[in-house]
Amino acid sequence: MNLPFLSREQLVVGVDIGSHAVKVCQLERTEKGYAVVNLGSSVLPEGAVDDGTLNDPEAVGQIISELFKNLKIKSKKVGFSISGYSVIVKKVNLSVMDDDKLEEHIMAEAEQYIPFDIEDVYLDFQDLKTNTAESDRTDVMLVAAKKEIVDGYLEMLESLDLQPVLVDVDGFALENTYEYNYPKNENVALVDIGASKMNINILTGGVSVVARDIVVGSRQLTDQIQNAFDLGYEEAEALKLGFTPAAEKQAQIEAIFTSTCTQWVLEIKKAIDLYHSNHPDEPLTKLVLSGGGSKVVGLTDFLASETSLPVVLFNPFENMVINSKKIDTEYLKSVGPEMAIATGIAIRPSVI
Repeated sequence: MNLPFLSREQLVVGVDIGSHAVKVCQLERTEKGYAVVNLGSSVLPEGAVDDGTLNDPEAVGQIISELFKNLKIKSKKVGFSISGYSVIVKKVNLSVMDDDKLEEHIMAEAEQYIPFDIEDVYLDFQDLKTNTAESDRTDVMLVAAKKEIVDGYLEMLESLDLQPVLVDVDGFALENTYEYNYPKNENVALVDIGASKMNINILTGGVSVVARDIVVGSRQLTDQIQNAFDLGYEEAEALKLGFTPAAEKQAQIEAIFTSTCTQWVLEIKKAIDLYHSNHPDEPLTKLVLSGGGSKVVGLTDFLASETSLPVVLFNPFENMVINSKKIDTEYLKSVGPEMAIATGIAIRPSVI
């Protein structure tokens, strides 16, 4: 937040710190586009991160340090993203003004747009340049993040001798990756389902028009399966993802699935309805699903039937250069949906 303008030099290493796992992605530029250099993930201890809050920085730091060591990543410059209650993303409509005046206005009037004390947050904004010949007003995307949350991540990463030079927002990181791989003229809903949160970002013509975080996630399913059958975490995960046949548990698991996933669909539908109310002549063409929760068996079909939209699993490496001698392409495809945010951060250049 309030970081310098980006240079076009070295890319950052993307670090996505979720509530279930840490995902790391390293890319490089080539003449043919971005190339995948390194990626990996590691599960976090239960409760180490919750709703974007770093509860156990020492444990998270150890996981990140081990990932960098195992992946043999030498670069120290990293980027990370935030989500949850500590970050507010809001679109406001303002009169057109030059950059200096816009910044002055945002800083002076920010408290009317965000529910936090202005002294307690980092602020950033982007003019979406939506003004036309008929209108001298423009949409501005405003982002506010709690300093104590951001500073916690910065301190943890710096303690590992890493150099955090970029702070992103989950939904925007997802948008970065999508726009690299697919046409910008589509109207799409990007839905990332993590362990404890769901991010929805709806794009039209390459511009984010609806962005929200919701505190629901795939851990709900795991917890309910554990409780219903008195199982350990790993056993419940295997059932959830379809790795273990449900057998006589099938009917009960389907009931759990339907109840929980219906909550997810209702939240997605709210965002879609909001989009349609403001863009009635620009229907969505598809829903793009990512995150670890996207692997829940049967979820894509369920979402497609409930939203009446084609649902596709996101592969952020779709148009990237891959050295098949070093990285298994089938492995990349399988982990792609959960690596989408880390990849979106890794696309960004270093600022220092």
